[in-house]
Amino acid sequence: MVGPPIRVGYGRPVTDAPPQAPVTAEPLTRRVLAAEVWLVLGVSFAASALYALIRYVGVLTRPGPVRSQVARLNTSAAPGRPWLDLALQLADVATGVVPVLLAVHLLARHGGGRRAIGLDGRRPGPDLAQGALLAAGIGGLGLGFYLLAWHSGANLTVAPSSLPDVWWRVPVLVLSACQNGLAEEVIVTGYLLVRLRELDVTPGRALATSALLRGSYHLYQGLGGFAGNLAMGLLFARLFQRNGRVLPLVIAHSLIDTVAFVGYVLLVGKVSWIPAPR
Repeated sequence: MVGPPIRVGYGRPVTDAPPQAPVTAEPLTRRVLAAEVWLVLGVSFAASALYALIRYVGVLTRPGPVRSQVARLNTSAAPGRPWLDLALQLADVATGVVPVLLAVHLLARHGGGRRAIGLDGRRPGPDLAQGALLAAGIGGLGLGFYLLAWHSGANLTVAPSSLPDVWWRVPVLVLSACQNGLAEEVIVTGYLLVRLRELDVTPGRALATSALLRGSYHLYQGLGGFAGNLAMGLLFARLFQRNGRVLPLVIAHSLIDTVAFVGYVLLVGKVSWIPAPR
């Protein structure tokens, strides 16, 4: 049997068969949009919240007071092997940005992209000023709340860094702080609130959802960590609902974490009022 003539193009056979109709994408229904939100959160902060809850159950079921237990952040990934440790730290920071890129990519396909959440350079001066003011105010209040919660026994002892004393410790802590600020504010504040608005969730419920999610993935620090981040989430979500810009929040969060991480390294053991692991 003789088939249709075959032409060769770009290394593969091409037939003269009539072209098929283009495949159309599935309409962006409420169900599809809700599934997108759950998937984005499932590979980012909903998963973190689940782990935090399990860790908190472990804290409560362990003998001894809560504040005698330690929540360690920025730990060594390869003790005694500084170059391997550095490579793993940088890989952790890089992979932590991937959910952010996914959220921005999905917003670009539907929802206005980076401009929809104010993640752009249109207002560098005001964004930087607002972020710095927020960091100064919230950072001081947050430290005071943590100390109050720790002394009351509601919080674990938080050790922001246990990295070895090597040349790359401070740069890695700064990168970690920036990755935290970018990921949390883009996904938990910007992306989530935009999508909840598109799903016709009321502003009050959307605000509460964003803040509760933020508090829940900090539960590994104890009730103090949950409550403090819940309050921060309410403020940040409200600011985004009013201004539609996530960049000042990213700046503020990054500065807060940078001061917390680097300040801990510089001051722990040298001042008596900073709780330290025993």
